[in-house]
Amino acid sequence: MESLDTLLVLILGILVRFAIPIGVTALLVWLFRKLDQRWQAEAELTTEKALAKNPGCWEINNCPEEQQARCRAFANPDMACWHVFRDSDGLLQEQCLGCDVFRKAPVPVLA
Repeated sequence: MESLDTLLVLILGILVRFAIPIGVTALLVWLFRKLDQRWQAEAELTTEKALAKNPGCWEINNCPEEQQARCRAFANPDMACWHVFRDSDGLLQEQCLGCDVFRKAPVPVLA
């Protein structure tokens, strides 16, 4: 009977030592993924609202139609022009930093 008690204590010790921390970690991972999905959905929604309210840079800069046909920003009207023209490493180009379209763009506010 004592060996059964020892076995139960050993199994309980293993559960306390390994199963509970693994379970808590799995729960936290699940909660953080849900939170991340919610934040991403909110960010997409606010970006879409901000872009819907603002005209494209080709309208603000009065670009001719020939230039619009070659412009990557015009081809991607659902993105802000400075996102389209980012460098390969993800940095903004110098010309975008001084552009009125970038400087006057509303800052997205999470509701």
